[in-house]
Amino acid sequence: MSKDKGFSEKDTINSEAKPIFSHLVELRARLLWVIVIMIIGTALSFIFVDNIYSFLVQPLADAMNENDTNRLIYTGLTEAFFTYLKVAFFSGIFLTFPVLLLQVWIFIAPGLYKNEKKAFLPFLIFTPILFFLGGACVYYVVLPMAWPFFLSFQSTGGDMALPIQLEARVSEYLDLIMTLIFAFGLCFQLPVFLVLLGRAGLISAGFLASKRKYAIIIAFIVAAFLTPPDLVSQILLAVPILILYELSIFLIRRSNPNKGFVDETNTN
Repeated sequence: MSKDKGFSEKDTINSEAKPIFSHLVELRARLLWVIVIMIIGTALSFIFVDNIYSFLVQPLADAMNENDTNRLIYTGLTEAFFTYLKVAFFSGIFLTFPVLLLQVWIFIAPGLYKNEKKAFLPFLIFTPILFFLGGACVYYVVLPMAWPFFLSFQSTGGDMALPIQLEARVSEYLDLIMTLIFAFGLCFQLPVFLVLLGRAGLISAGFLASKRKYAIIIAFIVAAFLTPPDLVSQILLAVPILILYELSIFLIRRSNPNKGFVDETNTN
């Protein structure tokens, strides 16, 4: 039998063609595996929920001083319990996110050529790494800067008729933390998304560089939707997005420098 000129035997797809129903059955099985793993991760996280809670509230505790309330409250009888469940579920999803990506890879890998696997695998590896880096950026960079700023609006009285002090609800605080972590984790996927489009030939470094002013506007709009309604949180998310945008331009230009140079000169 003759072989195609464009591909060697190693470059061909690994599996024989299957009917669409077989792919749907396999997809359902993969999704069930992901759900089961997430449930197990949530159950394990609930065992250690006190430690996870202490870890999440530590930035606020560090920002408070001896004159602050130094506590979180709950105003509903079941609020603390359901907040703990939410924290466990959040932790289970966060920790089992690589499992989801692994199942995606196992599902699509048989349908890829060998050269496509080599091109796609690095993006699959860096996706969870960037997601965790986004969460780490929130915890170790954003929160230590944001919480002292918000706590500075407290007052002990003085010229005011009544003092202003923070009495934060535990559910609201943890909802805010989890929203920020997931928002940053998703936004940190920007280089993966843009470089994939660049490798596919849909965009170029020159095109992204010429649209930089629009990217700045979009970054702040996205930050406004994903963060609480305060300017500090929006800036602290928009700035990393813009840095990642510039990193994407650099990576696309490095992967295909001639095309990026030509496109940039044409747009200018």
